[in-house]
Formats: sequence, C-alpha cells, structure tokens
Amino acid sequence: MNEENFRLSERLVSSSYVRQGSQARRSHEQLIRHLLEQGKCPEEGWSESTVELLLSELAVMDSNNFLGNCGVGEREGRVASGLVARRHYRLIHGIGRSGDIAAVQPKAAGSSLLNKLTNSVVLDILKLSGVRSVASCFVVPMATGMSLTLCFLTLRHRRPKARFIVWPRIDQKSCFKAMITAGFEPVVVENVLEGDELRTDLEAVERKIEELGAENVLCVHSTTSCFAPRVPDRLEELAVLCSKHDIPHVVNNAYGVQSSKCMHLIQQGSRVGRIDAFVQSLDKNFMVPVGGAIIAGFNEAFIQEISKMYPGRASASPSLDVLITLLTLGAGGYKKLLSERKEVFSFLAEELKTLASAHGERLLHTPHNPISLAVSLDGLQAASDGAVTQLGSMLFTRQVSGARVVPLGQEQTVGGHTFRGFMSHSDRYPCPYLNAASAVGITRGDVTLCVKRLDKCLKALKKENASSRQDDTAGE
Repeated sequence: MNEENFRLSERLVSSSYVRQGSQARRSHEQLIRHLLEQGKCPEEGWSESTVELLLSELAVMDSNNFLGNCGVGEREGRVASGLVARRHYRLIHGIGRSGDIAAVQPKAAGSSLLNKLTNSVVLDILKLSGVRSVASCFVVPMATGMSLTLCFLTLRHRRPKARFIVWPRIDQKSCFKAMITAGFEPVVVENVLEGDELRTDLEAVERKIEELGAENVLCVHSTTSCFAPRVPDRLEELAVLCSKHDIPHVVNNAYGVQSSKCMHLIQQGSRVGRIDAFVQSLDKNFMVPVGGAIIAGFNEAFIQEISKMYPGRASASPSLDVLITLLTLGAGGYKKLLSERKEVFSFLAEELKTLASAHGERLLHTPHNPISLAVSLDGLQAASDGAVTQLGSMLFTRQVSGARVVPLGQEQTVGGHTFRGFMSHSDRYPCPYLNAASAVGITRGDVTLCVKRLDKCLKALKKENASSRQDDTAGE
C-alpha cells in the first residue's frame, strides 16, 4: 500500500497499529530500493516475503496484469491455468524482444526490469567469485551446450571463412555437439599425461593452428571444470596463444563459478591474453533447476552481439529462479556455500584416500583439479573384466548418484568422431577409476554416506570374485 492508503486505513484500525505496519512495509521497500540503486547482490539474504513483494510489484507492471487490459494481439500473456500463473508469479511475457534477448518489452516493464536486475546481480556474483574484470553478462534460457553454440554462431559473422574449432579433448558430449550443431568441424587435440593428470598439450594446439591456418580457425574452445584425472586447461597459456594468432577464445566454464581456482584462471587468462566469452551453467553453480546458463565476457560490445544473435523472445524462468536464489542467499550466503564446498572437498579427498588404501587402490594425484577426484580401480580390473562396470551399477542402485565409474578401452562415436578410451579424456589412460566430486551444496553427511556405501560395494565385489575363483578351481 502507498502512504495515502495507510492514512485511510487509520479510519478502520488504530493509527499506532497502522504506523507499525507502514514501518514494516518501508523496511521491505528499502531493501528493494538498494537493489535498484546498486544492482548488486545484497550482502545478507532477503526473507521470502521481501522477495515475493518484489516479484509482485514487478508483475503488476506487465500488461497482462493491468486491470481492464484489452489484448487483441497474438501474444498477450494469457495463461489458461492459475497454477501455471502462480508458478511464474504472473510474469508471463518472458524476456527480450524478437531481435534482442536483452531488449526492453513495451508490454512488460516488470519482466524487462526482472531481466536487467538478474543480469546485474549475476555480474556482481561473477566478480565476487574471482573474475573481477568481467565487463558484461546475460542469463540465457538454454543449458551450457546450446549457449556455447550461440557463441560459436556469433563468431561465424566475424570470421566467415573459418571452418574449424580447436578443442583440447574433454569427454563430455554436449560441448562437442555444440560445435557440430553450430556447423563447425571440431579439431580434437589429445591431452598429455603428467603424473596422474591429463593436461593441455600447448605445442599440439599451436601446431594445429599453424597447420590449419589461423584465418580458418573460428576459435579455441577450452575447458575449466572437468572430471579428474583431467584438469582445467592451461588457460593463461592458451589465452596468450590466441592473442598471438589473433584467434577468438571461448571457455566452457560449466561448473567453474563455484571454484576460485577456475575463476582465477579465467581472470588471469583475460589479463595476459585473450578470452572472448566464458559460459557457465545455472543449475550446477547456483542450485536452480536445469535450463539456464550465463554467457559472460570482457568486451561488452561482443557480449551484446551474442545476446542479439538469440532469435525471438525467451523464457524468464531461469532468470527468475537465479534472482530468487541469489536474493535469498545474499552475497554472504553464497560465499559461505563456496567456502563449505572447499572444506568438504578436503574431507572427501581424505576419506577417499583412506578407503582406497584399505582396498589396495590409491587416490589419483590431481592437484590442479579443484572439484573432482578419482580413485584407481586396478584391483577390480584384474579380478574380473566386468567388475568395474558392475561397481557403477551397484552404486547407482544404492542411491549413490553422480559417481562415475570409468573402465578401460571404451569407444564412443559422437558426431562422426570416434573417441577411444571414452570418458577418460585419453586414448590410453593407464588405469580404470571412479570419480566423485565436491560441488556446491554438498555436505559432509553426503561424503560419509557415499564412502560407507562404496566400501560395502567394494567388499561385496571382492567376496563375489573370490567365490568365483574358488568355483573355477573346484571345477578344474
């Protein structure tokens, strides 16, 4: 209510009570005013009532919620189900216009304001997470793979002769298919083994650029967050290489926002060389439903160019989800989650190391990977050909989600390219292994329960294989 309505309320309820209510309302409004003034994530999280007040105020600014509105167009924000309308807080028009996902809609001032606020708050979080010099970003209602495709399609207009994308190998289908979907030919550069780690082969990348001709290369497509034993690409060196050959550089930072090390690599890469855009998932970094990503970069004009490449309007759901989440957490709450994730990573490493040792295995030494860990499975491989894959099935049926079991010698064809040793990021990784990751939101309880169930599975497999060997001996 506005001041006049509060004054009128005093005719019906005691003025002292109404003044209390008015002061409470002003407390909420002051938080909203600070958000509009600063465009930054509040340090302390908001209550649900403040968030809902903001969304309600934004919704009444959209034409579909005007009292007496008469819509005679083909897209008037009509919704058949009240449940659907409530699910979206009656913000129905989406974001952007047909020519630009970042443009303001005349019919939807509230949804447009939501879009601008979300992009501003997310930019603040990217800076807070370590990429201090990021200039611009926007939330796009597509997951990481399609968002990378949008970046590649935008670069096509800048480099019309280019056919190839140079890509240090990472065995994850969506980033590979992103290049093919955009109409380019991925040039796969195998990693080099250093100790247990798989690292970027910089010399091979440069050889490929020189062999293909820099003008024929659309960009280098590098990766930060990845499954161990692969570690983040050598971003600084790749950025220098891209600057030297005047080639764009797009970074797949899928779940790297939660890692200060990954964000530092991006910041340093932009400082010493060239990074044109970096893309990150909303669900993996901010614990919201799948379906959104952030495209960010250091040249505002280029990021705007990407946003204008998006055809048509877009769903506001990912923007709405991440804005609600960040306002609820606050900058302090998000930083606390990042700190807890780091602590649990250390705990996970210690627990896996102890477990591995007890079963005659070892925790692979991958100090450059700040999120994912890997435990060797040599003993299982030696015991039985199918034991490694059986372990993966056993963990899944025991509700251990996210653990990846990687056997030796798998082949997979994606977009016409056959990957040998698929899932291990290498043609010939020396051992099979199991992955586990410490991602944002994980708890010590998750780790304890996972390790307990993994221990039981390994013991059961050993017992099963021992019985099988005894049966074979008796049969002889």
